[in-house]
Amino acid sequence: MAPKNWWIVLTLAMGGLLLASPAWARRPETGFLNRLVSVGGVNYNYQVFVPRNWNKNEKWPVILFLHGHGESGDDGLLQTGEGIGNAIRAGVERFPFLVVFPQCRKGDWWTTAAMETQALQALDQTVKEFKGDPQRIYLTGLSMGGFGTWDMGSKYAGRFAALVPICGGVRLAHHVAGAPDVEDSPDLYTTAARKIGKTPVWAFHGGADDTVPVTESRKLVEALKAAGGNVRYTEYPGVGHNSWDKAYAEAELLPWLLSQKLSPTR
Repeated sequence: MAPKNWWIVLTLAMGGLLLASPAWARRPETGFLNRLVSVGGVNYNYQVFVPRNWNKNEKWPVILFLHGHGESGDDGLLQTGEGIGNAIRAGVERFPFLVVFPQCRKGDWWTTAAMETQALQALDQTVKEFKGDPQRIYLTGLSMGGFGTWDMGSKYAGRFAALVPICGGVRLAHHVAGAPDVEDSPDLYTTAARKIGKTPVWAFHGGADDTVPVTESRKLVEALKAAGGNVRYTEYPGVGHNSWDKAYAEAELLPWLLSQKLSPTR
């Protein structure tokens, strides 16, 4: 038998639901989100991964990810389908980071001014929108994005708390499509290492890479050591160009990143 004042109970319950509805509606979006950045009148699509436990009351570490040549385009989607995007989908609980996914246009390269600018502006927008922590911003990329990581890491050494270049370098073989011509000189590696300075670096490369020579990472690592840099290097024997799946699955990588932080005076 229903209680005598059943209608009061029902009214209170409905009122509670109505009061709760706005809070539910205000629950922040998480996961992979579409965003847009405009640079010089040109619009670029990018994506941001936002952890499911994100909240506006704390600052969040941020990873800027630069994809490889095969994910170039303007759809704003392809760049999440390789590398760190796949690693997130395989183990989302491992990533308490905001992850920014800009997309390089076809026929362009991460080391050109326009692509660099749109990537950094996407990063800035993400930090502002999702309360990213300026002291914990990390840069990583694979293949073409590995080259971009070495390049941006050397140009903006005081901005990134750590660099994770994967199968990248500073001088490309001539057969790599779309690669800018770079003079072959030992000074390239020394110059990059000196600019990167003390920024922590963990580089990865496959020992059997037939697209980007493994000597690129080896030379950069040796140059960093010679310059007194803070560098770790993992080379996978017998692994070809795709060394990124192994790299992003490394159990120590994300804890290592989180242990790196810029000092307020840096």
